[in-house]
Amino acid sequence: MLLTEAGKQKIVSLPSVLKRVNKTTKMANHKSAEKRIRANDAKRVRNRYVAKTTRTAIKKINATEKVEEAKALLPKISAMLDKLAKKRVIHKNKASNLKSKLTKKVNAMK
Repeated sequence: MLLTEAGKQKIVSLPSVLKRVNKTTKMANHKSAEKRIRANDAKRVRNRYVAKTTRTAIKKINATEKVEEAKALLPKISAMLDKLAKKRVIHKNKASNLKSKLTKKVNAMK
């Protein structure tokens, strides 16, 4: 998921750099274990991409000086953090702490 200029969320495909799955030597002896390794690698890449996109959005809201822009970004970033916590990419308390910190910052803007 990616924030566009208008603040709308847009689902994009993963960049080709991130599509490359880690080609490690397999220690698995069973077909299902090899499939699990492939699935885990794909999920790891996807999770890293979404987490990095969220971190970039947080940096964007921290850098902004415009109150309207910050207020428009806050719900979208909160939703991104909730999704990361739901999928256990980050801990739910970390998501809550980040949302609280960002809300305080936006409310203190004038």
